[in-house]
Amino acid sequence: MITGLLNWFGDSAHWQGADGIPTRLLQHLGYTLLALVIALVIAVPLGLYVGHTGRGGVILVGAGNTIRALPTLGLVTFLFLIFTESETATIIGLVVLAVPPILAGTYAGLQATDKGVVDAAEGVGMTGWQRLWKVEVPISLPLVLGGIRNAVLQLVATAAVAAYVGLGGLGRFLLDGLAVLDYSQVVAGAILTTLLAIVLDLILAAVQRALVPKGVRLAAAAASGKTVIVGGTA
Repeated sequence: MITGLLNWFGDSAHWQGADGIPTRLLQHLGYTLLALVIALVIAVPLGLYVGHTGRGGVILVGAGNTIRALPTLGLVTFLFLIFTESETATIIGLVVLAVPPILAGTYAGLQATDKGVVDAAEGVGMTGWQRLWKVEVPISLPLVLGGIRNAVLQLVATAAVAAYVGLGGLGRFLLDGLAVLDYSQVVAGAILTTLLAIVLDLILAAVQRALVPKGVRLAAAAASGKTVIVGGTA
């Protein structure tokens, strides 16, 4: 198996053309990013509203749990029968998959914000809009970005379903390999999908570190019992 896998990756034919690794990788990444952007536009504003106002939290959690239970492949197939357009069906299915973790992370982040801090901000005369963007959002960023990272990992893993309705992406290696019992190709597709997920998660981890205020990171570390080093002193 290992020899066959190395031979498969070493074959130059697999690195060029419409069926090559770079093309399939870009297709997979395209499906993932497009679904992520649409999910962010839907989930973040809704999560901010519900988390800030406290209205509709029970409905939000219930709806999110219901959506999580939907089988993505079945949903994409059903949407394909409705829209008769592979890409539309796939993107809608992926968006439905990505919305719950982003929505839950955004809502949970705002709900977890220390109410004393919010009350203090109100006490110094901040409006509701100012409290949201200057206090609640910065403090909740770790959970918000955590929900986005979770959504991206699920999208990368699930975007392979695009192959089942005639589209490209890394799922083609899995589907085409199974069709001809080429298990080296199947494993290669799984490895490429895993590597893409790891790379994207590392990028988002760096983004999270850059965006989350240092004070919030230090407070989170202190709350978790970790040793916090400031100015080179523990």
